[in-house]
Amino acid sequence: MQTGIPDRERSEKDRKTILREEKVKKEKKRKKIEEVRKVKRELSREVTVKIRLERVNMQKRIMLEALLNSIATGSVMSSKFAKKQGFELKNFEKPIYIRNVNEMFNKEGPIENTVEVNIYYWEYREKTEINVISE
Repeated sequence: MQTGIPDRERSEKDRKTILREEKVKKEKKRKKIEEVRKVKRELSREVTVKIRLERVNMQKRIMLEALLNSIATGSVMSSKFAKKQGFELKNFEKPIYIRNVNEMFNKEGPIENTVEVNIYYWEYREKTEINVISE
């Protein structure tokens, strides 16, 4: 079957297309790697503060160090810590699916629970909910 393009020209076009696609893939990979490196640089400037958490249902306070300015969009605690400290877990109607920096879903699965706490820092007090992540 003749297409009007000699085999040699067609194979040259295919080769150029493949090279162009490989170049685009490499550039995307380079950008993702740079994003991860940027986040790592930002996280290396961690600041922690000593706070007290109070379980609202029991009014028992615990002292701990909390990470401040982690570039996260919310507050989280591990399910292991929540259970060990006796926090009362509240289920979400719909789970919250979390994406990592590389846009993949978090391997630990969605956030399905939250805990209600009072946070104390010096004279400051705030009642809030903290999402519970699986471990």
